[in-house]
Amino acid sequence: MSKRTPALGFILVTVLIDVIGVGIIIPIIPDLLAELGIEDPGDASKMGGLLISSYAIMQFFFAPILGGLSDRYGRRLVILISLLGLTTDYLLTAFAPTLLWLFAGRIVAGIGGASFTTASAYIADISTPEKRAQNFGMIGAAFGVGFVIGPIIGGFLGEFGTRVPFFVAAGLSFANWIYGLFILPESLPVENRRKFDWKRANPLGTFINLMRYPKLITLFISFFIIYLAGHAVQSNWSFFGKEVYAWGPKQIGISLTLVGVSVAIVQAVLIKNAVKKFGQKKTVYYGLIFNFLGLILFSIATEEWMIYTFLPVYVLGGLAGATLQAIMSSQVSPTEQGELMGTFTGLQSLANILGPLMMTSVFSYYTRDVGVYFPGSAFALAAVLSLTSGLMIFFALKNKGLKLS
Repeated sequence: MSKRTPALGFILVTVLIDVIGVGIIIPIIPDLLAELGIEDPGDASKMGGLLISSYAIMQFFFAPILGGLSDRYGRRLVILISLLGLTTDYLLTAFAPTLLWLFAGRIVAGIGGASFTTASAYIADISTPEKRAQNFGMIGAAFGVGFVIGPIIGGFLGEFGTRVPFFVAAGLSFANWIYGLFILPESLPVENRRKFDWKRANPLGTFINLMRYPKLITLFISFFIIYLAGHAVQSNWSFFGKEVYAWGPKQIGISLTLVGVSVAIVQAVLIKNAVKKFGQKKTVYYGLIFNFLGLILFSIATEEWMIYTFLPVYVLGGLAGATLQAIMSSQVSPTEQGELMGTFTGLQSLANILGPLMMTSVFSYYTRDVGVYFPGSAFALAAVLSLTSGLMIFFALKNKGLKLS
């Protein structure tokens, strides 16, 4: 492709806007639900959880569908349609008169947010093998930045009204659609396209179909476990900070911003240098070791200074995910990149459904319901999951049939 640089920039902005759409609702959801008649904090919390789950469930089911459609009709069309869907979601939420409309908006957002599948496949299309891990790392960086920017935008604009952030998000998404309509080139040549197959496009069908790649099955399971463990931080951080350090919203926001920025630096800068110096296999190993150590240290961080001291160790764990994804991407043909990325997004969505429930339940159990008081329990569980994933990856990457750099 002759326009790889602007295309890459557009894809990264698209991912960024998708993630901002997830985070933008976090600081304003209590007030928004109160406007819709759900004022009790307990009821609002449960409803907020259902809203998050509805998004993740839709993304889980539609990620492989959009991936398969992009393999048939090209990446550009699917990405542009998804951006229009996200614009529609933000407007639905902005004007939502009832809770039912709010759920409709989140459902549409989950479908449009599944465009991450196609965005990842687009990156695979335009990336040379030596640049693939770096470019997937850039997607990870966009995720990190989005999860920082989203709550900040939601909290700041929410001061002017609970609907204002959604109007702004709709404007951003629509502007990105206009830009893509005129600038974004197609990345998938016609000769590399395949017919759309519903059997291969449903989530379970995709997993079953990938059984014909036996050397990747263990890596897929490991990938899922890594994302599941990540919810010890993503879903549990604010509860842990409030319980252990008596943090308020301001301190929680500052700490999450620091986490997000640190993760973005690792994904955007360090992965490239690590892969160049150590190779893909060792980069994955080092990332998993840092992830395990960081989670263990978080679990015993009884003082506030400790959590910030241990943070660099944890964020270096980000070396593993994108590099592992690049390794797996290089094992399949160009005609199957969309399907492969659809499976990645499906696994992430499944982790987004199960992870929050798992980690917050463990945290609640060991801070309220039993005699053993261990607020770092979710981090400890995540460390066990990380170690399990690491051992699986270690044995899987010993497979002589894998193409590694």
